Amino acid sequence: MAECANTLYAQWLSEMMEEPRIANGKALPTYRRALRAIKECKVVMQHASEAEDLNGIGKNICRALEEKHNKYCLENNLPLPQKHRKRARNIIGAEDPEADIADSSRDQPPAKKRIKKQYVPNYRSGAYALMMALSELEKFAEKGLPKEELKHRAQPYTDASFFVATDNTKYYTAWKSIDTLLQKEYVCVKGHPTKRYCLTDEGWAAADQMRMGEATQNSTEQAGPSKTKNKNKPVSTSTSTSQSSKVTATTGVVDLSSDSKLESEVQNTPLPKLIPIKDSGPSATKSASAATLNSKPIILQPGTFEVKLLLDTREIQAKKNRDYIAGELLKQGIDVETRALPLGDAVWVAKVNTACAPAFRLQNINDDDEGSDEVVLEHVVERKRLDDLLHSLKDGRYHEQKFRLRKSGMRHVTYLIEDYSLPSETQAHWAQSIESSLAQMQVVDDIFVKRTAKTDDSIKYLARMTRSLKKMYEHKELHVLPSMSLDVAMHHKTLQILREKSPISTFCITFSAFCSLCDKSDSLTLRDLYLKMLMCMRGVTGDKAIEIQKIWPTPNAFIEAYSDLGPDAAAKKKMVSDRLAKQISRKQIGPTLSAGIAEVWGK
Repeated sequence: MAECANTLYAQWLSEMMEEPRIANGKALPTYRRALRAIKECKVVMQHASEAEDLNGIGKNICRALEEKHNKYCLENNLPLPQKHRKRARNIIGAEDPEADIADSSRDQPPAKKRIKKQYVPNYRSGAYALMMALSELEKFAEKGLPKEELKHRAQPYTDASFFVATDNTKYYTAWKSIDTLLQKEYVCVKGHPTKRYCLTDEGWAAADQMRMGEATQNSTEQAGPSKTKNKNKPVSTSTSTSQSSKVTATTGVVDLSSDSKLESEVQNTPLPKLIPIKDSGPSATKSASAATLNSKPIILQPGTFEVKLLLDTREIQAKKNRDYIAGELLKQGIDVETRALPLGDAVWVAKVNTACAPAFRLQNINDDDEGSDEVVLEHVVERKRLDDLLHSLKDGRYHEQKFRLRKSGMRHVTYLIEDYSLPSETQAHWAQSIESSLAQMQVVDDIFVKRTAKTDDSIKYLARMTRSLKKMYEHKELHVLPSMSLDVAMHHKTLQILREKSPISTFCITFSAFCSLCDKSDSLTLRDLYLKMLMCMRGVTGDKAIEIQKIWPTPNAFIEAYSDLGPDAAAKKKMVSDRLAKQISRKQIGPTLSAGIAEVWGK
């Protein structure tokens, strides 16, 4: 790397970054950007004010550098730097500025008009695949396709994935191309709350042009017609390449303003063709539990069970009125039962009538197990009052709860946030943290966030959810995984594979198995315990802990990595930050946090 042209300024900025006021405050990233800009500048600056022209440096930093420069000159008997004035424009003889502007405009040649070309997506790109998928289904031209089905139909037309990012430094998939098509007005969105995508008139014209170009190319390649003629047609609409898919973007956990919204949404949603589970072999899923994949799920037919709501015993309105929520739900005709839940504040179960389904108890569990005749559905609600959410952010329970919800394998997770009047100082200091955490839950963690004004509104929401889920599940089959074949370590991965192969099927486990899997201590593996140990440190989120675990798989490996560095304290402090420097921003670890980790693990 070339030598810095402004060594003194870089040295002074480094000294300022080490001051406690800056090193422990929010201004550290700003000074880090300023130092990088100074080091990259190849022009020697005579005065600190010239640094303001660089990206990332403002007036305050320039003023601080100017004070440092003046002090340095006085201590070394050097002349003080002179601030150069900006050169004024040469306007000699320009008595009439408007006339001069008019004359200069006549002398310049007229600018050529830029011809706007029609946008055509690149071959086998994400936008190309979406256009081809929408144009091949004329029957959906008016009502369009929902997001998940469109992704499945478009996947065979592109080499990029609509479900998984191309590498671990990016968090967007080929679906990001839909923004370009919406901006070019090739695609429009209809429907609420379920969004449906369809082509506009411009989109149909572009799609026809793409297909004509493809047909022309295929007609010229007559040497191998069998290889080129159908190379862009999907082999099967059941192709699925990665993550577990949902039937629609908002099926199940939605803002239910009426009882019929979810029911109509499910009925009107076209579903992709599926690969039967019984045809899949264990060789395709080596990483999952072979016993669970090979065991045949117990199918509960409609009419053999009844959906009801389970409420956690700790879910209360106030200490003096512990049964208020359950009582109000009973007044609204909701079948609710309070019970100690291992995860979440509200879950829905299917109560099995063993007289109608005798094979369920014989094949699944022992008669003595509590909750053996109940099947946990795919929905869980975590209720938080705003002050409780703030406390969980402070003490780290927020990340631990999200980690356990993700590990549980629940398909639809809802955070029910109740507004609460916070002190003005607390509101001003923590408002941004609360909003960013709620946004992260929706964008990064795929968790639906529902905000209510008071407890009564939360009760109404739970009642609407219960009625809608009863209509949704009591008329469909439930595939129950046998409890004897469940593997704690591979449960989440197994559910992903089964749902990927059959997106419209509902895979469940019994309530007793759910309690065992979600227990805070019994279900912990060495990896889980290691991640929880890392997340005990302030600033280490779940994503950062996972990245550390990928590099150093066990606590012993992590400690040995520090031991191999010997007595070099500086190398230990930056070991973690240097290894995670190329990750995306939410997975990176800064020098300060890296030094803190070294303080705990490096001794």
